[in-house]
Amino acid sequence: MPYLQLDVPRRYPAHVKQRLAQQLGGLFASVMQTSSHKVVVAFRELPDGSLWRCGDGDVEAAAVIGCDIRHGRPPEQRARLAEQLIRACADALALDPACISVQFTQHAGDDIFRLAEGLGADWTPVEASRG
Repeated sequence: MPYLQLDVPRRYPAHVKQRLAQQLGGLFASVMQTSSHKVVVAFRELPDGSLWRCGDGDVEAAAVIGCDIRHGRPPEQRARLAEQLIRACADALALDPACISVQFTQHAGDDIFRLAEGLGADWTPVEASRG
């Protein structure tokens, strides 16, 4: 954790995804006050015409960013992250930012296990002060 999953409506070159993953990891670490080495980014490229945002008129191509995080951060901090993730993805992937949404799923810290670290803990401001 954290785990960012981007459901996108088309295919992108590997170098575009790699550059964006690095950018998203840095944004996440900065806004959420943690280490970027913990961030994992997945791209789920759906076939053209497979992801749509519904509205009153025509449907529009859309993208969804699933963001699995640990409990402990205030809503304002999550909102700042969502805004920055949307802007970065819109720029890098040539998508309309109005058609990108972020869906947070919050987990207890001990829902994640890393071999070198064991079970995790919920996020606290103390973690931010440790860098």
